[in-house]
Amino acid sequence: MMTMFLMAFLMVISIDARTFVMCVGVSNYQNSNNNLSQTTKDAKQFKAVMENHTKDITILTSKYANKDNILEKLRAISNRAQKGDKIILFFSGHGYPGGIVAYDKTLTYQDVNDILSRSAASAKICFVDACHAGSVSGVRDNSRAYKAPTSGNIIYMMSSRADEYSMEHPWVGHGFFTQALLKGLRGKADANKDKKITVKELFNYVYNDVQHTTANMEESQHPQLIGVRAVADAVVVDWN
Repeated sequence: MMTMFLMAFLMVISIDARTFVMCVGVSNYQNSNNNLSQTTKDAKQFKAVMENHTKDITILTSKYANKDNILEKLRAISNRAQKGDKIILFFSGHGYPGGIVAYDKTLTYQDVNDILSRSAASAKICFVDACHAGSVSGVRDNSRAYKAPTSGNIIYMMSSRADEYSMEHPWVGHGFFTQALLKGLRGKADANKDKKITVKELFNYVYNDVQHTTANMEESQHPQLIGVRAVADAVVVDWN
């Protein structure tokens, strides 16, 4: 009797666990000289994939993806998420050593990490398609070194090394990283065919795909996985 009750209790916990998704894409910047062509599309397509798995999705694009909005929405999601929940953040746009570029201002990885680290969510997974994305692993900012998290259940899957650009191309229809990410999430990253795609499985697929796509280009691109190692086993999507 006790065993049956415990199993039923665990099933309720599993069913009630929620996935909160925030998608940010900036194609049109306040300074139009910085405009990109595929990044808003990246965010919308990521949202479309995640709609198969959760209703808790927030999307911000172009002028709505300003610094204040991004921080406000991320803070609200982080406060709502409880133990057992997941937070997934996707960003596509310009990046610089130490952070990303919102519609109007720069946003540091420290800003993002400070908010996520306060959340009770059991896994926080960030996907960033931006130049210099790998700089999340450590960059000197205002005379202090920011290091990627080693606690707080946060992991970053980044599109490139700290000294690399992240590329997009019209014939691809996305950034090369986002294209691989979307294919992986739709099933190609499911290495063991259990219909559950973990962070680790997804990264292995994305890394190999981006390497293959950019191998013959003037500058190749190397995705990075940085953060709390245990979160690499977290399930991003479950197609069961």
